[in-house]
Amino acid sequence: MGKFATYSFSAVSVSAAVDSFEIAAASAKPFILHEITLGQSSDYGDAAAEGLSVLIKRGIGNTSGSGGSTATAAKHATNDAAVGPTAETNNTTQAVAGGGSLTTIRAEAFNVQAGYQYLPTPEQRITFLPAESLVVSITAPADAITMSGSVVIEEL
Repeated sequence: MGKFATYSFSAVSVSAAVDSFEIAAASAKPFILHEITLGQSSDYGDAAAEGLSVLIKRGIGNTSGSGGSTATAAKHATNDAAVGPTAETNNTTQAVAGGGSLTTIRAEAFNVQAGYQYLPTPEQRITFLPAESLVVSITAPADAITMSGSVVIEEL
């Protein structure tokens, strides 16, 4: 079993399409994606209900997005060494293939009132090898919403 860690952001105003998470594997340290959660805390009325697309992508040598924030991993076990992946949240300029590739692994949608959770069975967990990155993209909401989210990974 590897080292578990969570990357999170809280109460961020989102008004455009963003990469909610971009997590790049460390050299020689692949990771497994265990969970993604996305939610919002500002649009709960029926008139504010809308659906957003969520794409889970694998980047290989892609160009990272920009305009977001650096995220620090929260270790699940106090005695574990720090995990190696680097992470960004809420990049308003989204990642592009550039000189590499950016492949959509899952395409889903969610109602902003209900939130989103990706919690795969063990057989369906996605592994990201060194030099690969996880990119979680959402489409632009109709109006600004206040979002929070988390990604749980296991570094091998």
